[in-house]
Amino acid sequence: MVEYDSTAGGDPQEELAARLRLLQELSKLGVRALARDAGLSSSSLSRYLSGRTVAPWPAVIALCRLVQRDPRPLRPLWERAANPLPAPPRTSRQVQPPSPPAGAPSPPRNDLPRDVPDFTGREAQLAAVLDGVTGSRVIALDGMAGVGKTCLAVHAAHHLAADYPDAQLYLDLHGFTEGRRPLDADRALRTLLAALDVPSEKVPQEGGVEELSACWRSELAHRRAVLVLDNAADADQVRPLLPGAGPSVALITSRNRLLGLDEVPPVSLDVLTEQESAELLARASGETDGARGRLARDPESTAEVLRLCGHLPLALRLAAARLRHRPGWTVGILVERMAEGPSEFDTAFAMSVRQLDRGTSRLFRLLGLLPGSTFDEHVAAALADVPLRAARATLEDLLDAHLVQQPAAGRYRLHDLVHQHARRATTEHDSPAERDRALTRVLDYYVHAAAAADAAMPFPSLSREASVTPPAAELPCFADKITALVWFGTEYLNLLAAFEAAESAGADRHMCELPRFMRTYFARRCGTTMLNGLFERSLTAAQRLGDPLQLAEAHSDLGFARYNAGRMAEASAAYEAAAPLVSRAADLRTEAELAMRRGYLRWDEGYVEEPLALFRLAGKLYADAGCPMGTVHATAYEAWALLQLGHREEAAQLARTALDVPHADGAWPPALPALITLGVAIAREDPDEAAAHLRRALASAREDGHKHNEAWCLNCLGVALRRMGRHEEALAAHEQAFALLDELFEDHWKIHFLDAYGETCRLAGLPERALRLHRQALELAPRLGHRHAEALAHEGIAAILDGTDPTAAAEHRAAGRAVLPEPAPGD
Repeated sequence: MVEYDSTAGGDPQEELAARLRLLQELSKLGVRALARDAGLSSSSLSRYLSGRTVAPWPAVIALCRLVQRDPRPLRPLWERAANPLPAPPRTSRQVQPPSPPAGAPSPPRNDLPRDVPDFTGREAQLAAVLDGVTGSRVIALDGMAGVGKTCLAVHAAHHLAADYPDAQLYLDLHGFTEGRRPLDADRALRTLLAALDVPSEKVPQEGGVEELSACWRSELAHRRAVLVLDNAADADQVRPLLPGAGPSVALITSRNRLLGLDEVPPVSLDVLTEQESAELLARASGETDGARGRLARDPESTAEVLRLCGHLPLALRLAAARLRHRPGWTVGILVERMAEGPSEFDTAFAMSVRQLDRGTSRLFRLLGLLPGSTFDEHVAAALADVPLRAARATLEDLLDAHLVQQPAAGRYRLHDLVHQHARRATTEHDSPAERDRALTRVLDYYVHAAAAADAAMPFPSLSREASVTPPAAELPCFADKITALVWFGTEYLNLLAAFEAAESAGADRHMCELPRFMRTYFARRCGTTMLNGLFERSLTAAQRLGDPLQLAEAHSDLGFARYNAGRMAEASAAYEAAAPLVSRAADLRTEAELAMRRGYLRWDEGYVEEPLALFRLAGKLYADAGCPMGTVHATAYEAWALLQLGHREEAAQLARTALDVPHADGAWPPALPALITLGVAIAREDPDEAAAHLRRALASAREDGHKHNEAWCLNCLGVALRRMGRHEEALAAHEQAFALLDELFEDHWKIHFLDAYGETCRLAGLPERALRLHRQALELAPRLGHRHAEALAHEGIAAILDGTDPTAAAEHRAAGRAVLPEPAPGD
């Protein structure tokens, strides 16, 4: 067994690489021979062993098997290394925004920042970019900071947009952003796939960068898209993001020449010429009236401004903004105010900052503390502890001064150089206590805003209210689930950055609560690896806090994430750890939620009566806690458990009770299990009503866009149709369910549906297909710890073999009985 101490510190990616190198040593093979025997490419294996790329979990398993070592102890380390907190792929399971009018095409995705109205010069370089993409489809722009690389790339992308109508995408790779690590390829690819609205079910969740890159190239292969990859650190960072075969084009910017991209022609930018600099200064300052303007009347001072700005576009715009907003100034006064700094940019920058009033200067400095890439007025108000209206007005002043940028309406960002100066300024002028308070206010805001958005989601998590300090800043208004989903999608990367900032700052309570309020959204948009990584770190924070309730919720949340990932034993251990803490905390909602989760798990583990008792307990606890939706949800699952135990009449009655509770939302959570239970329960007695209930459930799942639930509805529709004797229709429903499951990239979900499909095949006269399905379940169930499914698979095989091999059938039945746990006393 490979030993691993899950509490060890250090970079998990490097630790994993060290463990893999140990496996290579045990194999006594070179890289090529080891790669051949493990079914890997030698170049990929080299990256895994060096730590440049996180090995996919199947590759880790293959390497362990070669040296006869158990890979499971490496799983926690792999989870940490493979969890870069990626941007979420849009899932087909989410509620979709309103469709365009009938006959109108959906608008293409356009993430490009707005094109600057005063773009000046660069005719030769622009021509080189536009001509270059025609041949190579990828162009790399390089040059010093502030020279205008992004401006040129965005300007060119706007020129290309008409010829590449399917999408116009922009991604900041943060290769040189002070205080931030460059965006890794995993997170970048997930962000780009999300921008193309690729459903999360099509995005590999447990593979490495190579799998994600292949998915990305496949999606681009049939699209005409233009992509701007801004601020790349090096060739290795950007290589997996490039389009493959197909018509799409990419524009890359970097301060360095990307020598590793031999096939990509470079376009290098120098500072503007004297004439271009003068033209940009005139246009940006509004001094375009020829000989009568201030610039023309004082050519010597104008030349000095150009010199002090170093002919850098960003510095010129900063200086021009001062002149434009000071009509009483002469150019000579502008020169006097531009005190000498250590660089051309600092000269213009220092002058611009000095012109700010006290409140505007303070907000500007504090913006250097923000953990995310972009922000809105709500975040700025929380940061500075000012009213929303004041924050909005101050941001407009900073925008006029070219100290913030506005890539989209209502969204702001800082240029890397401006961000660097803001961070430096807040360190020099604001005390550590003030900086800590400002960051805490932002973290408070994100927790409470996420909680408000979570409450508006289609499936509210029933979480208790946030315990961190309520922000004085105004929260966004979430009128419905659509606005909540849009907000989560916009703020996704910022929420993850806030989580990491909370971890760095030791803000343990924020670390506990942010994932809790994001979990409903994340579960619908991301893979299970993501949730497990978040909740593992949240649990560590809860352990430091020592708060029984926080710790109980952290164990419970981690257990549920592990359960959804098919990690049954780990889920059980987490629930066992949560149980005594829940009792100590005496929080009824948390206790009810844990009872529900343990009920799901215990059923899959093969217990019969215990899940029923847990669902009943959860219903009582929710009622005592004053949570009617939770009570009805527990009732619906109690009815489902009764149905599995064969009590059809009682199950149908209880399901009708759940459905009779009034509610406004058509996607009310308890309705789905209640409709399914009722439909299956009465399938023989009243087939028409049963079909109506099941089709209503299916329509609800489809309307909500939740593919797991849609597959569940289809599978149960197949069971009901089989009970009605309508075998062909039943088979069609099962086949549709499994077609959906094949899109999910989470094979463990199939264990819930294989037995029903197999039984329908047997009764429809397809014994070979039925046998294949039951054997698939028999292979999958022990690996996942689904003893109930394993027992059903044995019984299904026995039913098929009864007529041809009674001895084997008896052996399978005995094996099925042996799999199930001993019933508890009184069961």
